Amino acid sequence: MLYTFDIIVVGGGHAGCEAAAAAAKLGSHTLLISMDMTKFAAMSCNPAIGGVAKGQIVREIDALGGCTGIITDKASLQFRMLNRSKGPAMWSPRSQCDRSLFSIEWRKILESHNKLSFWQDFVVALIVNNKKVEGVITALGVKFYAKSVILTAGTFLNGKIHVGRTHLDGGRMGEMPSAGITEQLVQLGFESGRMKTGTPPRFDGRTVDFEKLIVQNGDENPSKFSFLPEIEPVKKQKPCYIIHTSPEVHQILEMGFAESPLFTGIIKGIGPRYCPSIEDKIRTFSHKDSHQLFLEPEGFETHEYYLSGFSSSLPLNVQYDALRKISGFENVKIFRPGYAIEYDYFPPTQLYHTMETKLIENLFFAGQINGTTGYEEAAAQGLMAGINAHLKSCYAGKFVLSRNQAYIGVLIDDLVSKGVDEPYRMFTSRSEYRILLRQDNADARLTELSYKIGLASNDRYNNMMKKQKAIEDMLFLINDISVSPDEINYYLESVGSASLTQKKKLSDIVSRPEVSINDILSVSDIGMKIKNIENLTSGVIEESEIIIKYAGYIEREQLLVEKMSRLEKVKIPNDFDYSRANITIEAQQKLTKIMPETIGQASRISGVSPADISVLLVLLGR
Repeated sequence: MLYTFDIIVVGGGHAGCEAAAAAAKLGSHTLLISMDMTKFAAMSCNPAIGGVAKGQIVREIDALGGCTGIITDKASLQFRMLNRSKGPAMWSPRSQCDRSLFSIEWRKILESHNKLSFWQDFVVALIVNNKKVEGVITALGVKFYAKSVILTAGTFLNGKIHVGRTHLDGGRMGEMPSAGITEQLVQLGFESGRMKTGTPPRFDGRTVDFEKLIVQNGDENPSKFSFLPEIEPVKKQKPCYIIHTSPEVHQILEMGFAESPLFTGIIKGIGPRYCPSIEDKIRTFSHKDSHQLFLEPEGFETHEYYLSGFSSSLPLNVQYDALRKISGFENVKIFRPGYAIEYDYFPPTQLYHTMETKLIENLFFAGQINGTTGYEEAAAQGLMAGINAHLKSCYAGKFVLSRNQAYIGVLIDDLVSKGVDEPYRMFTSRSEYRILLRQDNADARLTELSYKIGLASNDRYNNMMKKQKAIEDMLFLINDISVSPDEINYYLESVGSASLTQKKKLSDIVSRPEVSINDILSVSDIGMKIKNIENLTSGVIEESEIIIKYAGYIEREQLLVEKMSRLEKVKIPNDFDYSRANITIEAQQKLTKIMPETIGQASRISGVSPADISVLLVLLGR
């Protein structure tokens, strides 16, 4: 049996699966160690992928050659493009998924890589010598050695589950926690902390009266996450449902507050502010009589449903009594109660942008171990850790995305430069360049970069180049064509747009908010010219229209990128002594702790002021 590898990935969650797949695809002999090989990338909480900003991340993962987007499309139950009523910077794809099928599809992809091996076991310790990681030791006493180790422990490090006064050790309900690794890392000098997350109860759909619920269907013409043409959108969609709590439901829940580990001080971990438990919502928003919830299917071949927005650590009887007061839930049966879970994490300021730890060489962290929340954020970190572990093992440099290149770049820079004081969740508002980092152009931004390091395939790269050529042809045509009033006034009047009195460039007409290129396709002569463009797809049409309508905003952000990139080019020496700089004590402490690589990164550290940056620029001779 082989006990030596290039890379060992510990944990088979979303981060671990992306890390292992990327490293193996790039050519590293990789070992993936998982406690349960039937639960690769398990959807421990909500059976959905995407959403605001998260959907952009998944499209970026796909553009780079990762797998989450492809698997989501294959396991999709329902697809919706969120925020269509807003500008394109806010458009966010989201897919409800078949939980079981999602894990099955991940296993198929993982087992398709010849350079990826598997081991089902617990890792109880790391092998570290001279501040370098050399391998791992498992619960069975097996020692595996590698050039790099990627730790993706999720919620399993000293995980503890809470349901009222009942407390269980576990990383997920029914699964054992991981012990020993946190203690070893702390001894090695790492700082650790505790975080908390939660999950709602699951129900038997046969006991729900769906006639009393509000139906939420998927898009009429669903799109998909993957840019690959052979991956198809979901064909058969299942509905979700909207329901609401009531004062009676709140009253019953409040009766359990005295037994809530969240309020009695038993739970010490920091919870996610943007995804609070139902008891947190009721206490924080005591003036509200109702909260909106979403009932979502768990799969095609199951009656199990998930109640989004109702995560809870309240006692089982309180959850059950309150749920039965919700309209449509009068006779509901619970498969499993909601519960809270506490787990260890390591403040991510202890990392480089490559996801490698600063204290131990060749040791990488990815996922919830870094204080993030969400499958998408975890998968992105895993992908980047897998890429960089491979590149380092073959002395090929590093792969880092900047804030103006990807939401993944924003995510990692936020973690490394600012740290976290609560579970980190990505939002579009976290990016300074939202109009540039859209979900539609992720392939244009990232596929060539990934292709150059060998992760994105030839087919993926060629598909991206064909799409970009079609967009160029579309923009040239629309900027070149002039249309007369008799050609287009009938259409303009039909959409409530001002009629023409003389010829105008088609680009001027497309820039109007009420006009769409898809509609113009039906205008005979003009439409035929557009339809003749080679490799014309809905994606080409959408991206071309965005570029035309939002040209001013795009240009403004590109100028901002150029301005800020100057600070990113000013490198700070590794041995720079901040104590000799005439800056605030807080800035000295923060900069010494994080040791930013550039002035740009230093400027984003909390507690470092523009005045401090000016002093540093002078000291660096700029």
